[in-house]
Amino acid sequence: MIRILTLIFAITALTAVNVYAGLPVNETDTGGYQLAGFYDLRDRESFIQITNTDSGPVPRTIHIQVFNVANLCNENNFFDVYTGNDTHVYNLRNIITNDGNPSGFVLPDGAYGIFIASDLVEPTLIGNLRIEDNNGYEYRTNLNDFDSRAIDSSNDIYSFNYNTESGVVLSDVVGIMLDNVDNPDEVLAADIVNILANFDIDIYDTNEVPFSCRNVVFACTDQNNPLLPALFEELSNCNVYEERGGCNANVASIEYGINEAIPSSKGAPLLCPNNVITDGIVQLTALGYQSNSTHAFVLFVGLNNGNGRGSMDAMWQDNDPDALPIN
Repeated sequence: MIRILTLIFAITALTAVNVYAGLPVNETDTGGYQLAGFYDLRDRESFIQITNTDSGPVPRTIHIQVFNVANLCNENNFFDVYTGNDTHVYNLRNIITNDGNPSGFVLPDGAYGIFIASDLVEPTLIGNLRIEDNNGYEYRTNLNDFDSRAIDSSNDIYSFNYNTESGVVLSDVVGIMLDNVDNPDEVLAADIVNILANFDIDIYDTNEVPFSCRNVVFACTDQNNPLLPALFEELSNCNVYEERGGCNANVASIEYGINEAIPSSKGAPLLCPNNVITDGIVQLTALGYQSNSTHAFVLFVGLNNGNGRGSMDAMWQDNDPDALPIN
């Protein structure tokens, strides 16, 4: 019998998504060092709110990093200053700093990707995201805390359930792989050959009958990235975790749909092509990571019914010695 521990919540009246991860989630309502989120400007608007929960008189300098998948995961970044109990909302369409000045860059229409806020002096940051679709869909959830100072070993399986109740017919499954190497107040994400997470996918129907899918890679990329052939060649030479089915995969993306019954709302690749199970459980089993140093995998799962319903959240932090890099 499959046993699913529900750790995730609905910010709105969500009934479609529950996510199990092998490590308790820091939902950033108690403060963290480093927050990770997803944004999307493809016929959507995205807003990310950051709060400094420290009430002290010393201003805090926050490092903001924005990776654009649609532009080869190009990184833009700036530093922002927060006073005690300060809150600021970043409109990703027009990013303004906390003091009202331009951030120094403007994301183009169609940008989507990763938003990171870091302040490793004290764990004082909390935050949330809101993504509004021009068709009326909306995701709202807390940001995840990637505490690069205290990475714990974790389980190697994610599971989340889904269904088509209330007319839910669209999905976004976003996996963010982050690598913290030399500087503790920033992360890396753009080198898809060296920063990725490889998973085997299975779907279980409501009778707990498994349907084997395929291996997929989550990385900061889409299907237009010229580094994809090099990435797949790297995976074809993989000899780690062979007892789990190897590391070979023929698809890599930051986002996926679930299957043919509930496709991606933005036309991303599917986790399980040719599968038409409308109500079931998706299980992701880690096959390996490509990372230089401390790394974290953040999973956002969202299902929409066009009525303001949607939520995403899960966190996997890992330095388990058994979770070896792919090469």
